[in-house]
Amino acid sequence: MTNSRPTLRDVARLAGVSHQTVSRVINGSQDVLPETRALVEAAIAEMGYRPNAIARSMAQGQTHTLACISPNLTDFTFASVIEGAEVEARQHGYFMLSSSAVDPEAFRELVDELVGHRRVDGLIVINPYADQRFEFIPKDFPLVFVGASAHEKNICSVSLDDEKVAYEATRHLLDLGHTSIALVTGPMEEDCSQDRAEGYRRALSEAGIAFDESMIIEGDWTATSGQDALLSFIELGRVPTAVFAQNDRMAMGVMSAAREAGIKVPSQLAVIGVDDMPLSSYFDPPLTTMRQDIPRIGREATRMLLDMIQKKTTNTCDLKLNAELVVRQSTSQKGGD
Repeated sequence: MTNSRPTLRDVARLAGVSHQTVSRVINGSQDVLPETRALVEAAIAEMGYRPNAIARSMAQGQTHTLACISPNLTDFTFASVIEGAEVEARQHGYFMLSSSAVDPEAFRELVDELVGHRRVDGLIVINPYADQRFEFIPKDFPLVFVGASAHEKNICSVSLDDEKVAYEATRHLLDLGHTSIALVTGPMEEDCSQDRAEGYRRALSEAGIAFDESMIIEGDWTATSGQDALLSFIELGRVPTAVFAQNDRMAMGVMSAAREAGIKVPSQLAVIGVDDMPLSSYFDPPLTTMRQDIPRIGREATRMLLDMIQKKTTNTCDLKLNAELVVRQSTSQKGGD
């Protein structure tokens, strides 16, 4: 007597059929007589047999596993994208692996391991242009970019409509009477930062306000960089009446620096961000922001990827999602309370 797990051949022996017949039953083939299928299923239940997932994947040519590679796994936005992607994958019978690659070399090694060894059927890449990692994108493999439109052909992408979002955020400040509006950007090598800067410029141009490069300071998405940005304006003696920060964390940093400098928000400085992080409504004052459905980005990316894997589409696709203006107490009419 042994405690070894029952094998496919053990099931076949008990059911009195060939191991090929057992395999067809397990894989859902219709080419099996109902009475034979019943015998096999009864034998499987009696023996407590569990198919070898790896062997099945090799036989079918698919792993039913997807992967999502992100610059890190701690950022709120990245984590929310991955959560949405994982939920969607699970609903379709796929498992989602998530991993971080902090630099291009780490990304290359991950791609070699996951794609080169066929451990996954498809790949989602978050912020592919954050650095040179896009140079190691696998060729002729199901792939979806998140957070940036693909510069290459035949790659699908899902992102926020960053240019429109920034335009609407800046337009909100203009409608409140502000004409001295500063911009705190994310890293300018990233597509989303460039697109949000373009939306800001377009809103100013339509309002007849001359663009001033000195009113733009580059941040790095952290609250500290938002704080440093406002301190720089203060040191230069050019404090604006409003700030559009390209994410909520930098907006939080701007408001923190304003509080320390004795600048009142919103009566002396209006502040707006992007994302609507869970704590945005608990800032002091609560933050006006452009709310985006971040988990939806992950869900849409997974749907695109599964369509590619299942050969439902071969066309290049570029989905851009809208954001919703959420007005709270960090913005008000110029000079208002």
